[in-house]
Amino acid sequence: MDDATIQKRYLPMSESAFYILLSLAGEKHGYAVMQDVETLTAGRIRLGAGTVYGTLGKMEKESLIEVTAEADRRKMYRLTDLGRQVLRLEIDR
Repeated sequence: MDDATIQKRYLPMSESAFYILLSLAGEKHGYAVMQDVETLTAGRIRLGAGTVYGTLGKMEKESLIEVTAEADRRKMYRLTDLGRQVLRLEIDR
């Protein structure tokens, strides 16, 4: 997908979606994403489970992230190439 198409479809992102995507620059499970976003924002943003898991589900459907492992009802997520493009373009914006 080219940059112009990505910008039209995905940008601008909500602040919570941006931080979730940024957090997934490294492989994490949902609860770790919640903790990482709070750390990245120095406590300014505290995401609830519903927000995180709802956003993760949407991002997975849109192929921005993928599940890499699942154990004990805990899914591990990471960015796809498309997710990295979207994140890069949002940072540049």
